[in-house]
Amino acid sequence: LLLKEKEMNRKHREEREREREREREREREREREREREKEREREVVRNMSV
Repeated sequence: LLLKEKEMNRKHREEREREREREREREREREREREREKEREREVVRNMSV
């Protein structure tokens, strides 16, 4: 029984780990998205000033 308990805990922990990993991935994705947005805005500003 105890072994089963440990096994369940371990699986649970791994699950949470993967969850956090995906969270960080999405975070980085949004970060890159914002960067591209700023880049496009700078492009537009440069084009307008010309």
